[in-house]
Amino acid sequence: MHNIEPYYHWRHQYVAAEDDQSPFFGRTYSEFEYSNKIYNYLIHPQWDEFGSPTLFAKLLFADYDQRYAIIELIGEWNDCIQNDIMFLKNNIIDKLQFSGISKFMVVCENVLNFHAGDEDYYVELQEEIAEAHGWFVLVNMLDHVFREFQEQGLGQFVSLGVPFQNFNWRKYKPEQLALLIDRHLLAPYLTD
Repeated sequence: MHNIEPYYHWRHQYVAAEDDQSPFFGRTYSEFEYSNKIYNYLIHPQWDEFGSPTLFAKLLFADYDQRYAIIELIGEWNDCIQNDIMFLKNNIIDKLQFSGISKFMVVCENVLNFHAGDEDYYVELQEEIAEAHGWFVLVNMLDHVFREFQEQGLGQFVSLGVPFQNFNWRKYKPEQLALLIDRHLLAPYLTD
C-alpha cells in the first residue's frame, strides 16, 4: 500500500496544503518518512489524515468559483466502528461547504472495504447538499464496496453506480469532470 500515491497530475493547478480555505492548509509532507498506517500497512506520506484511523484522503482539487471539489480516499471506510462518515463530513466536507463548495466528487477506487453504520450523517449530508443545489458522487467503488453501499440503501443519499463506476476520470481536466457530472445529474430534469 505504500506505493499507492494520490493522483498528482493536477498539482500544477492546485495544492491543498497551499490553499488557505482547504482543511489541509499548511500541511507539510515527506517523500521519505512513512508514518501513517492502515492497520499494519504503511501508506504513502502524501495521503492526509482527517480523524479516521483507517481512512485517509487527498483533496485533489477545489474550485471555489465553480463550487466543486475532488477528493480521493484510501483505506477502509468503517462507519460501524469508527463512524468514518462523521470524520469525512465534519473534518473535510463541512469545512469546504463553509467556503462555498457544494459539489463533491469522491474517488473510491482505493477504498478496500466498507462497513455500514448509522445513516444519520448521510441524511444530513444529503439535505445540506440538496439545499445548496449540489451533489455528492462516489466514483469507481470496488464491486463489493459498491454492493455494500447499495444493500444499506445509501444510494438514496449519495450518487453512485452508472455512470460513476468504471469511470475513466483521469483523462479529464477538473472543470470537465464537474461539467460531466452536472450534465448527468441534471439530465433527468431537463426538458426539450
